[in-house]
Amino acid sequence: MQVTSVGHAGFHITTTAGTILCDPWVNPAYFTSWFPFPDNSQLDWDTLGNCDYLYVSHLHKDHFDPKHLAAHVNKDAVVLLPDYPVPDLKTELEKLGFHTFVETTDSVKQTVSGPKGELDVMIVALRAPADGPIGDSGLIVSDGETVAFNMNDARPVDLDMITEAFGHVDVHMLQYSGAIWYPMVYDMPQRAKDAFGTQKRQRQMDRCRQYIEQVGATWVIPSAGPPCFLDDELRGLNDVYDDPANIFPDQMVFLDQMRKHGHDKGLLMMPGTTADFTGSELNELVHPLPTDEVEAIFTTGKADYIEAYAQRQADVIAAEKAAWAPAEGEPLLGPLRELFEPIMAQTDQICDGIGYPVELALGGETVVLDFPKRIVREPIQNEKFRYSFEIPAELVRTVVRDDEPDWVNSIFLSTRFKAKRVGGYNEFLYTFFKCLTDERIAYADGWFAEAHDDSATIVKDGWEIQRRCPHLKADLGKFGVIEGKTLTCNLHGWDWNLETGKCLTSKGHELRSQKV
Repeated sequence: MQVTSVGHAGFHITTTAGTILCDPWVNPAYFTSWFPFPDNSQLDWDTLGNCDYLYVSHLHKDHFDPKHLAAHVNKDAVVLLPDYPVPDLKTELEKLGFHTFVETTDSVKQTVSGPKGELDVMIVALRAPADGPIGDSGLIVSDGETVAFNMNDARPVDLDMITEAFGHVDVHMLQYSGAIWYPMVYDMPQRAKDAFGTQKRQRQMDRCRQYIEQVGATWVIPSAGPPCFLDDELRGLNDVYDDPANIFPDQMVFLDQMRKHGHDKGLLMMPGTTADFTGSELNELVHPLPTDEVEAIFTTGKADYIEAYAQRQADVIAAEKAAWAPAEGEPLLGPLRELFEPIMAQTDQICDGIGYPVELALGGETVVLDFPKRIVREPIQNEKFRYSFEIPAELVRTVVRDDEPDWVNSIFLSTRFKAKRVGGYNEFLYTFFKCLTDERIAYADGWFAEAHDDSATIVKDGWEIQRRCPHLKADLGKFGVIEGKTLTCNLHGWDWNLETGKCLTSKGHELRSQKV
């Protein structure tokens, strides 16, 4: 099996049964904020796109690049489709001309017949509202000799079924770096922002190492990040100066962390790097540049590399910005009322979970999403808010113009906004913003309405606690870390007070716990 990095979470996998192209992303994402790092635009995309199979893990724009798929990928490729509760991914691929789909069953191994033979595959599909835009997934593939697990940025709760179905995993590709707007966009003292950033940076790498330990693969390829920020307004988000509070560490940083924890089989790959495997044996690792030049891109030469990259992409950034809707126009109250109120009317779980009016400061106009009353209105004089967003009006006008169903997968991931909050993170609020269609909101509301099983109990560090995390049912025996009277679930970094069972991260989600 030959595994070629095509940038970010993208890989081209060559097997005896055919080729698989995974998550090819080239064009800037999220209001031209994110670019692949290192630059992958010079790869031979027509050759890479002439694949037998296509796998798109989910609809985040750094995994699903419709412009690139339309221009460079074979429409006769067989699409390996995750088992998602809503059909959005399949619908979007069909719009691009893809017409042959293998609709997999979540976490079930199956055999597909390719042009040159048979291939064993399994797709682990995550279906909670917090997973991508209603879904994220990981692909396991075996050609009978080598087993590869492309986990990209999915966060599976249970991985035992992979080794049960495939045996030993030879190569494991997974995310280790940040992909979020927190804490950078929040209105808080810089000292607090640095403390939260430092904590998040380490937790996301700790979580990655826990996954590596669980899977037990021979070789590990850190992937699916970090993004590169080329716009002058965002350039400071890049981890160039070894800032311990920066949530976007690169591959070299994580490989060093792996070595410090006793794992020396991590592979540095950049777009165009090819690794050839026979089972667990690495036959050859070939970079498109001399090894010292590749390493310099991530270390001593990183700042200069990003500057040159930004200059090459300056026209692209300018063209993307020119396509945004103008900042000035009719008041946004009417269009936002038309957009949000029908969605609010369909959900009790989410509106009640948000629980308060939310302020949107949009240039010179303020709009209030009054979730308790299920209406969109003007602010009341001297009104105070627990949650506030300050968003450039041109971004909101653009998503309204384009019927964008997911503000998380557009505005928020762009980091081109500011936020304030009193209290903890509100999962219901961000779920609402990613579910702006009838089908998505119905699914999300039903998901929250289900009773989650907390009957199983474990004992950990002197505390008796429910086994499943109240957030997304992660196994706290594996992901739970106890420090004093605080439990942290490292899957998403949520905290609980063990004495009271109260969630310290978000409203609700109480934990059953008691001292042994």
